[in-house]
Amino acid sequence: MEILRIYYRVIALLAPEKWLATLLALANLALAGVFFLEPWLFGRVVDALAGTKPGHVWTFIGWWAGVGFAGVAASVLVSLYADRLAHRRRLAVIAQFFEHAVGLPLAFHGRHHTGRLLRIMHGGSSNLFGLWLGFFREHLATLLAIFVMVPLALSMNWKLAVLMILLLISFGVFNAIAMRRTHAAQGEVEQLHHAISERVGDVFGNVMVVQSFSRISAEVAQIKGMVRKVLTAQYPVLRGWAWLSVANRAASTLTIVAIFALGTSLNVKGEVTVGAIVTFVGFSMQLIGRMEQFAGFISGLFFQTHSLKDFFAVLDTPAVLSDDPAAPDLPPAKGEVVFDDVSFGYDASHPALRHLSFRVPAGGTAAIVGPTGAGKTTALSLLYRAYDPSAGRITIDGVDIRNVSIHSLREQIAVVFQDPGLFYRSIADNLRIGKPDASDAELEAAAQAAEAHGFIVVKPEGYSTLVAERGRSLSGGERQRLSIARAMLKNAPILILDEATSALDNATEARIQRALNKLTENRTTFVIAHRLSTVRNADVILVLKDGELVEQGRYDELVALGGLFAELDGQGRFVADAEAAQETADEGARTQA
Repeated sequence: MEILRIYYRVIALLAPEKWLATLLALANLALAGVFFLEPWLFGRVVDALAGTKPGHVWTFIGWWAGVGFAGVAASVLVSLYADRLAHRRRLAVIAQFFEHAVGLPLAFHGRHHTGRLLRIMHGGSSNLFGLWLGFFREHLATLLAIFVMVPLALSMNWKLAVLMILLLISFGVFNAIAMRRTHAAQGEVEQLHHAISERVGDVFGNVMVVQSFSRISAEVAQIKGMVRKVLTAQYPVLRGWAWLSVANRAASTLTIVAIFALGTSLNVKGEVTVGAIVTFVGFSMQLIGRMEQFAGFISGLFFQTHSLKDFFAVLDTPAVLSDDPAAPDLPPAKGEVVFDDVSFGYDASHPALRHLSFRVPAGGTAAIVGPTGAGKTTALSLLYRAYDPSAGRITIDGVDIRNVSIHSLREQIAVVFQDPGLFYRSIADNLRIGKPDASDAELEAAAQAAEAHGFIVVKPEGYSTLVAERGRSLSGGERQRLSIARAMLKNAPILILDEATSALDNATEARIQRALNKLTENRTTFVIAHRLSTVRNADVILVLKDGELVEQGRYDELVALGGLFAELDGQGRFVADAEAAQETADEGARTQA
């Protein structure tokens, strides 16, 4: 059964602390012994009082006290350490989930909204915590008590024991029916909750758009409508489990009455003593209490099953890249990059790159141009191993990048993206993404080189100023200059500029072009370009179309060739903006002055 497989995985996550888990299991075994010994001892006391040897009463009372104190000791052990274990493992699986999910390919994150992933992580870890705590506090002792209590009852009087077994069977049948009839509906409820998380995350992430377009009322109405759908789907599930509770309670009441009735009849016939009847009633009361707890556990696990399935589904998503722990580090790179017959496709039937081959010498600059969808960004993402080629190989200084550790490879590559990707942290913390141990002096030097120091120091808290989510508290030019400063701070021998200025206006681009020129000095640089000022100075221009390299050469050579590059140039795709060029010249003159 699926629910049992999931529960097994939940318990298997305790393996890193198996010795403590084993100790707690033994403590639960002691508690289970208490559960069935107390009713049995109670029955012995009653028989001793009714018999001819009342002196035995104190012996049984003494045993009863000893068993009770042993149960107290076991309970203290479980209460003290089960909570700590559950808290530690909860935080550990959050870290495990985060580490795995953040390393999954970009295609995975493109399919899963951030709000959904956050809900899966927090919901799954909270459910795991509750199940672990319940396992050690209730579930394990309940199962052990049932396994011991039933054989003991059969050995004492099989006729009364049959009533207890029928109670167990009824609980199992009722729960199975409830789960089968409500499983699909609860799955729909969980998906609706995910949809709410995604919608809310979208609104919070684009609150400026929502407010400026007067969409607040509409978005609130959408959320309220989704909430109504959740309740419509949830109520039938709740109704089914409410009827289950009624059926379980009815079965429990009937069992107690039946044990008294049958016990009375057997006592009249001399088949059982009053103490045995008392013992069976005690067993039944214990069993009913434990079964009600177990039913509550099954109910809770049922409502958590879909959340846990989503949690484990993320953990089970295979990483596209395989990083051999024994792989050596990439030696300090000079920066020669070679693509040797490289092909790649997100979908094997639709390759994004086909037989791509080129060489960029150490310290050289390569511009990659082409129509939208030509594969420019995809090609460079292979260089820092966001993906691995499906065919061919990529080398740095003659070393296949798949044969070195991913960490050492990415340490030697800096990327300036079109979207700067700023964190909800201070400016200093955002810059230190490039070099975590950078000193304040190094931060300031990188910011000055990136033309960013000036706008930073005029802010109220300077480098300690908190950057809003996704950098919304900064202008486009400020965000991009921080991204450039971050890359400068990393000081990697290989640089990728992925349309780093395409989202900026001409004047802003002109102001940061000088920072980019400084950044590219003495580095192997790849530029996904759309401006003539960058393309003209490249050592080689690589022209892609539909994932294939159709032309390569210097600017003048490609224009003279009259091919795709010349066509794009003629359409204005790489025409320099006169105002931007003039702004750059004027700023250079002011600097020299």
